[in-house]
Amino acid sequence: MLSDLPSFVLSPLVALGLWFSLRLTVSSIVGLVPVLLEFAPWSRPPCIAKRVLEGAEAEALRAPAASPAPRGATPGSLANKSRPSEIMCWDPSTLQFLGAVPAMSAADVCAAVARGKAAQRSWARTSFRQRRLVLRTLQRFIVAHVPEITEACSRDSGKPRVDALLGEIMTTCEKIRCINFNGEGWLRPERRPTGPMMVHKDAYVEYVPLGVLGVIAPWNYPFHNMLNHVISGLFSGNAVVSKPSEHTSWSSQFFTRMVRAALVVNGHDPEIVQTVTGFAEAGSALVSCPDVDKIIFTGSPGVGRMVMAGAAPHLKPVILELGGKDPMVFVNDVSLPEVLPWAMRGSFQNCGQNCCGIERLFVYESVHDEFLDMAAAKIKALRQGVPLACDGHSGEVDCGSMVMDGQIDIIQALVDDAVAKGATLHCGGRRNESVGDGASGQFYEPTLLSGVTDKMRISKEELFGPVMCVIKVPGDDDEECIRMVNDCRFGLGSSVYSRDKARAVAIGERIRSGMFTANDFGVNYLIQSLPFGGVNESGFDRFAGPEGLRACCLERSMVVDRIPFVRTGIPEVINYPIDTAKGMAFGGGLVNLLYSESFIGKLVAVFDLVKASV
Repeated sequence: MLSDLPSFVLSPLVALGLWFSLRLTVSSIVGLVPVLLEFAPWSRPPCIAKRVLEGAEAEALRAPAASPAPRGATPGSLANKSRPSEIMCWDPSTLQFLGAVPAMSAADVCAAVARGKAAQRSWARTSFRQRRLVLRTLQRFIVAHVPEITEACSRDSGKPRVDALLGEIMTTCEKIRCINFNGEGWLRPERRPTGPMMVHKDAYVEYVPLGVLGVIAPWNYPFHNMLNHVISGLFSGNAVVSKPSEHTSWSSQFFTRMVRAALVVNGHDPEIVQTVTGFAEAGSALVSCPDVDKIIFTGSPGVGRMVMAGAAPHLKPVILELGGKDPMVFVNDVSLPEVLPWAMRGSFQNCGQNCCGIERLFVYESVHDEFLDMAAAKIKALRQGVPLACDGHSGEVDCGSMVMDGQIDIIQALVDDAVAKGATLHCGGRRNESVGDGASGQFYEPTLLSGVTDKMRISKEELFGPVMCVIKVPGDDDEECIRMVNDCRFGLGSSVYSRDKARAVAIGERIRSGMFTANDFGVNYLIQSLPFGGVNESGFDRFAGPEGLRACCLERSMVVDRIPFVRTGIPEVINYPIDTAKGMAFGGGLVNLLYSESFIGKLVAVFDLVKASV
């Protein structure tokens, strides 16, 4: 222990530590000054509102009701036999027709990638200051137009506008802020120690653009899931080609206009950002396109495996974020009124359609029954309905609709299996057909299940819906709780609540997951300096943080001369043709000189080197 060292040793160590800390602090502040000056009041980014919000395309986004459904279109169906080259877009909460977007072919996708690749050549040469200005321009528009963006998200995904504000706007703004203030430092060349043999060299790692990033985004957060990787990709000097889900492609046109306008107004080629829309053919084409240098995929494990298989023939790297079965743990010392809101938010935000939403709630036995009584009352009081004030709906709702009607069938099958195997259904548990006119919309009732065991599918398979699954931890046993939590193939996020922080952390450290919070939920993603990702069925690699930004780059190892006129040479004794006896003696002496821990051994090594060199 340091405290056991004598003061004449400890004092210099402390002084040296303080000096290094001060040096790093001063260096960080000095490095940040130019960035701070960019944000001075006299240096506001340009406004792009007119470019984004004016014109026929913008009008269609504001008034989708002006577009009647095409002949032959079935409400809720993405395909229309009479118009096979288009995707039919619908509001999942009302089944109102929003418009149509192209169902691109493989050739269309490759052409878009080629345009992005051509534009990337000049974009890669831009400075970090120029890239920050583009992101600041985008940020200015987002902050000034929160109502328009949240409305687009609500129309396309059926979520309440508050959920869109928290899950789409807030996270995107924080991503931009974090990247703007920290990204340049994260991508700055990083010096590495050389060791005694190469002491005359400088060694460092530099992070250079990969080229073209292919992004396949899911449907649960259409705004953030698209811009998240556009932000990282642009800042790291790449072109970004995004394929939004066919279920939420309508709003992607609006979001693409924002980014492209921010590029154009600052003098850059908007082709650096491409959005491709389509069905499975378009996604497959993006994965296999030879001009795409890396794929970032968010979705289910099954499709993730297909993405890996498609990338494998090209030896193309992939980042996979494959959802989760996240646990939340309430130990026996919690205050139930304080923790219940977190269970509600974790289970029902965005109608449960969250990769890091709470799908397993572990409640210790001594507080289990009281928790169920409180939770049941709270869940029964949730208001579900159309999230926007339109067609007689108030928009005052807590839960919106499901994006995919087919997901309701998956949820129903899992709930029915649990009940058949002994789980207790306290409320909900079925499709909600009482919203609106009773014939429209894709809603599943907020549901509470208890008595969930590891014999039920719902404890193992991803649910992705508005269902709180409560699992009792017998005997208030921490060890048993950890065992039960880890009995799962997924491992994205986790959280443990206890009045004893040390106890919460001790349990959390033994949960196999990519992320953990003590006495909180979901804040990992609001701290954009942290990497986001999981293990096992939840995927691999990371986005966000320095790890995520560097994942958009080629990590290149660099070695250059440190001292002028000093070069590495090959000693004559090991130059061709080699005298094997002398070469072995010379090499052995060099190994002992550099790596032997014996002083005598080093002296002998010097003698061996001299002898072998004569």
